[in-house]
This record gives sequence, C-alpha cells and structure tokens, in this order.
Amino acid sequence: MRMTTGLRMRIIHRYLGFFLAGIMAMYSISGILMIFRNTDFLKSEKIMEQQLKPNLKAGELSAALRIKGGVKPEKTEGDVLYFAQGEYNAKTGMATVKKMELPVILDKMEHLHKATTDSPVYFLNIFFGLSLLFFVVSSFWMFMPQTSVFKKGLYFSLAGIVLTIILLFV
Repeated sequence: MRMTTGLRMRIIHRYLGFFLAGIMAMYSISGILMIFRNTDFLKSEKIMEQQLKPNLKAGELSAALRIKGGVKPEKTEGDVLYFAQGEYNAKTGMATVKKMELPVILDKMEHLHKATTDSPVYFLNIFFGLSLLFFVVSSFWMFMPQTSVFKKGLYFSLAGIVLTIILLFV
C-alpha cells in the first residue's frame, strides 16, 4: 500500500486524537465552566483575612485586595469600612474579604484554559490550538473527494462557518 498524503493525514489524525482525548475533555469542561464565571455556579464561599496598611483609601484598598470592579464603600461605622465583598478596619489595617471560589481541580482547569504567556503552561495551549487546527484540515482527508459524504461534509462545514459569522455579529 502506497503512503499517500491522505493516508498520512488519517494516521496522524487518529493517533493525535487518541493522545489529545484527555486534554480535549479538560478544555471542554473548563470552557463550559467559564461560561458561568460571572455567577456562583459550583462555587463556595471562602472568607479570608488580610493585614494591610492602615488608613487606605478605596482605590488603594481595591489594588491591595485585587477586587475586580474595585471597592465600592457601602457604609462606614467608626473605623470600619463596609463594602460588598467584606470590610476593612482603617485603624488596624485588617481586611476581611468574602470570595466565591471553584473547587481546586476546577479552578486549576479554568486557569489552564485562560493561560497567557506569563503562565508556564501556555505552550500547552499553543500545542492544543495547533492540534485543533490540524484536525480541521485533516478531516477533509477522511473521505474521498468524489463521494457524497465528502460533498455533504463541505456543506456542513460551510454551514458551520456561516453560523459562526452570524454569532460573531449578534
């Protein structure tokens, strides 16, 4: 049997697919979880205390506590400043913050999914993205071009492209 480009693509597609099965499962689960990242879905409340400098202003407090959207003071009673995520004692510098966090394994999966060049695992994201791109290209070598399955596959591919373009502008 002659080793054609189509046969090579099929072989690489098959074994790369087996190799990436676990990674694809992780990315699909974390991708679904990221849809709910602005909700408390599967999250539990964690109360953390942190010693800060005394007499911080709201802007400085936001930076020190790394609170998205910033600290928006709700009320002040004596030296204690209350905000939606917790409280801060301006005299002692003690801050108590309530955060909603995913379970450890789901949190790690989400961080892997969101990895940037600052993360030591960003190469995995690049490899995975290139592998998915290879799957897209190599899938066109799964069937002979003259078969009806291949022609129907082209129509489905076109429909997927059109749907994606529509969703980008909705």
